[in-house]
Amino acid sequence: MSKAVNIDWNNLGFSYIKTDLRYVSRWKDGKWDEGELVEDNKLSISEASTALHYGQQCFEGLKAYRTKSGKIQLFRPDRNANRLNDSCSRVLMPEIPVEKFIDACIQVVKANEHYVPPYGTGGTLYLRPFVIGVGDNIGVKPAPEYIFCVFCLPVGPYFKGGMSPVNFIVSEYDRAAPYGTGAAKVGGNYAGSLYPHELAAKKGFADCIYLDPMTHTKIEEVGAANFFGITKDNKFITPKSPSILPSITKYSLLYLAKEYLKMEVEERDVLIDNLDEFKETGACGTAAVITPIGGIEYKGELHVFHSETEVGPVTKKLYDTLYGIQFGDVEAPEGWIVEVK
Repeated sequence: MSKAVNIDWNNLGFSYIKTDLRYVSRWKDGKWDEGELVEDNKLSISEASTALHYGQQCFEGLKAYRTKSGKIQLFRPDRNANRLNDSCSRVLMPEIPVEKFIDACIQVVKANEHYVPPYGTGGTLYLRPFVIGVGDNIGVKPAPEYIFCVFCLPVGPYFKGGMSPVNFIVSEYDRAAPYGTGAAKVGGNYAGSLYPHELAAKKGFADCIYLDPMTHTKIEEVGAANFFGITKDNKFITPKSPSILPSITKYSLLYLAKEYLKMEVEERDVLIDNLDEFKETGACGTAAVITPIGGIEYKGELHVFHSETEVGPVTKKLYDTLYGIQFGDVEAPEGWIVEVK
């Protein structure tokens, strides 16, 4: 029997809640240790850690879902493991074996099972794996030691009271440099996005659209999420660029659009001057699954897609299909679901 927790499941937001146990593993002398579950949510690290000075760190985000039958499942954790390793490689940190990553996630979910929100509340258990460079090191070089940690917290549904479109504004700032770290999930990408986001929010927008850093002619990302569009001839389009973070949600939607909805799909350039090719657009990522885009303001003009108040039918169908798979109500493609036993 899992113990009860005093949480109002229907009014969960997205804010830190300390859960019982988290997983910590340390890398030293060329290898990772076994890792362990610990109660303490504080890390003690050297003041000279590379994570603090040179940004040698990266992270992931994934969720555990409770199904109608009460089972708990993870959605494509192998993809998060592989992306974490790509990020680690980009900033010269040791990779985490995929089995170790998935095992760590399962251990954390099982140890905090009573924090997984009940089916039907829309809530999930959010997992935050991360790797940081630590140890005594003051030169600009890779750290002598590393910590891999996974913690979790219950979060509510992204959309309270149903999914509704929001508007975005094109930013003059870049979220990534050409040949930079845009495809890696490193903290510096997010630190750099805080100021442009604040500017967009002050103007009444949900967030900003980032264009490609080389030419400023192509859509790359929507805030911290990936962009997709449904063309007027019903194709699912998403931008292709070496400086976009490869969203697991986006690649899942590409597959579902093609295999479940029988749509044509393309990864290609999406020109900011060609917004009228789309009848629906959205942003996709782990947190919201899909955030429908009502309109995009560019050079002082708001381009509205399907509607500023209603979700487009294709976007809704994609959302319902992926959401259904994650919560166990729609049959998943082979290998997408890992049950926590």
